[in-house]
Amino acid sequence: MTTEDIIIHIFCLVDDQMPSIEKHPQAKLYPSELVTIGLLFALKGGHFRAFYRWLKRDYEALFAGLPERTRLQRLLETHHAWCDTLLAEPTFFTVVDSFPIELLFPIREGRSPQQLGGKNKDKGRWSIGIKLCWIVNDLGRVVAWKWLPMNQHDQDFNVEIEQLNGRSISLSDLGFRCADGIPDNLKLCPKNTWNERMIIETAFSLLTVICHMKKIFHRVAHYIEARLAYTADMFNILLQLFHQLHPDAPEHQMSIAEFSL
Repeated sequence: MTTEDIIIHIFCLVDDQMPSIEKHPQAKLYPSELVTIGLLFALKGGHFRAFYRWLKRDYEALFAGLPERTRLQRLLETHHAWCDTLLAEPTFFTVVDSFPIELLFPIREGRSPQQLGGKNKDKGRWSIGIKLCWIVNDLGRVVAWKWLPMNQHDQDFNVEIEQLNGRSISLSDLGFRCADGIPDNLKLCPKNTWNERMIIETAFSLLTVICHMKKIFHRVAHYIEARLAYTADMFNILLQLFHQLHPDAPEHQMSIAEFSL
């Protein structure tokens, strides 16, 4: 499958799930085109400046008209709430875990008063960044997400879990335990129990290898929020596309490597 085929397939799936959002009369891009660009950026990773050069040089003809780079970046941030329509529905069991993302090298800590990330250890080394929490259903699709500075505890994500109370039981490791109590729908799973939780580890490994999400380069909270919103929807759309192209694959199989940009 060529890159052009990947872009077209992603656009078709996004457009099918966004039928009620109308195009502004003065806008160059349709809403589904804008969301598609956001998903492509989340998939490709790296700096937005380099992504925009690649998109404009090779694939501008696929879109109704690309705005100037900074204008496009502001549009992606302004309309990232459209991504909520692409989140998956919870199942009886969901899985929750956190994923550390680096923003700065530790030596740069405190150089800016606007620094967003917190300092904590990631895989044995100090890092300054954020912590992304995903709640995924039993097929690996993202149901809900939230981010906080890296130095905050996983129990601070319990509010998101509680919002699914009555709809789903969320499985987590012991990092989500809290002395003040946990949500009624949260099940803490000791090590070597409930291997179903490995589904979220598979999702995070795909983010690391395919989308290069261990480090991002945004420095403003609104743009981090937008990037993470498009990342969650990108993952859902690519899993849906994989099973559309491979109907004989097991429904729990998770693979997005063939769509790597």
